[in-house]
Amino acid sequence: LIMAVLINRHGIKLKRFWRTIYILPWAMPGFISILIMRNMFNGHFGPINRYLEFIGLPAVPWFAETEWARTTAIIVNLWLGFPYFMAMMSGVISGISKDLYEAADVEGASSRQQFWKITVPLVLYMTAPLLIMGFAFNFNNFNMIYLLTSGLPSNASYFFAGDTDIFLSWIYKLTLERSQFHLASAVSIIIFIFLAGISIYNFKNTRAFKEEGLIQ
Repeated sequence: LIMAVLINRHGIKLKRFWRTIYILPWAMPGFISILIMRNMFNGHFGPINRYLEFIGLPAVPWFAETEWARTTAIIVNLWLGFPYFMAMMSGVISGISKDLYEAADVEGASSRQQFWKITVPLVLYMTAPLLIMGFAFNFNNFNMIYLLTSGLPSNASYFFAGDTDIFLSWIYKLTLERSQFHLASAVSIIIFIFLAGISIYNFKNTRAFKEEGLIQ
């Protein structure tokens, strides 16, 4: 949201250039980006660790230790999702009537007040349904975990799940690697009920849908 606001501000030079740079991760197929990131964060030959060693810092066990592996997964997921949400919010911001900001200027509102009182509420109002779908997608983002960490590092205290596994990658292991079909079925049903409940609740409480008459 912050980057979308900055790109749409008046006086920003090279807007098309910056928009192109920020959209680059979206232009490449997701699985290719994930594989590139996996090699970049590789603990043995990855360029990130080589650069850290070059400047005198110790190499980081990106995939060997639990906290670092989870941090890496979050960073890569943010990198992959950033262009979509930035483009979506940038489109919403560009569609906000300039009269609102002009009226706020007349009333003496600061840029910060305009951001919190005009931009943020309108952007959230318009993008709430898409944010809900984005949450559901990331909850089941199997490709990212499977290609980046494979659920590693392993954890003997979990039931066939690694420290970076999500429910969907855990179900994959239960079915195709461990033949625990009964447990995988139970987990799948729980995931469905959980996501369906959250989605229905949020859709019913989303004003954008109510005003369009899509829900009762």
